[in-house]
Amino acid sequence: MVKKLDFPATTRNAAAITAVLHEHLPAGNVLEIAAGSGQHSVYFAEHLPLNTFWPSDPEPAHVQSINAWGQHAALSNLYPPVQLDTTHEDWQSDASLPGLPERLDAILCINMIHIAPIAAAIGLFAGAANRLSAGKLLYLYGPFLGTGEPDAPSNLAFDADLKRRNRTWGVRQLSDAKAMATQAGFNFDQTVPMPANNVSVLFRKV
Repeated sequence: MVKKLDFPATTRNAAAITAVLHEHLPAGNVLEIAAGSGQHSVYFAEHLPLNTFWPSDPEPAHVQSINAWGQHAALSNLYPPVQLDTTHEDWQSDASLPGLPERLDAILCINMIHIAPIAAAIGLFAGAANRLSAGKLLYLYGPFLGTGEPDAPSNLAFDADLKRRNRTWGVRQLSDAKAMATQAGFNFDQTVPMPANNVSVLFRKV
């Protein structure tokens, strides 16, 4: 039996993220990038019934956990996970990807771009631009620096720790995320302050 992974941070932030999504998420098909354990996917599907969720992750162990959580929940608006890496050419191009719908109404990416090489963030925007039509939502959540408020000491310490663990990781400057989004064909919409010095960042496809 595949073990369901349990990430405490995912449990803590699920309700706060869902409150933002409830206000801004359009009805329809939603792709979740880097869905991790799968706990968010189940929570979102339970609380946002007008949406159908398609979780994905690059790590096989995460894909197995997502599948285990999904099978246990048995929700009609939650599809099986697919293995997806935003640095791969097939994602960044407009190629059809097995297991995903042709039409997406929103893409979510939670707590990924700081704990991955910057190429993963660049690839995220590139692939999202090819799969979302004008006005559709790309939603990011996590810690960011340079949000307009003084950088939280905890985020600065987290950034230093990430860079010690892997020099390609790090808490990203919000201005860098905006620049990558603009380059890919998105407009910055807004930020929403979140608990624990995190931020929701909303982009809309041009």
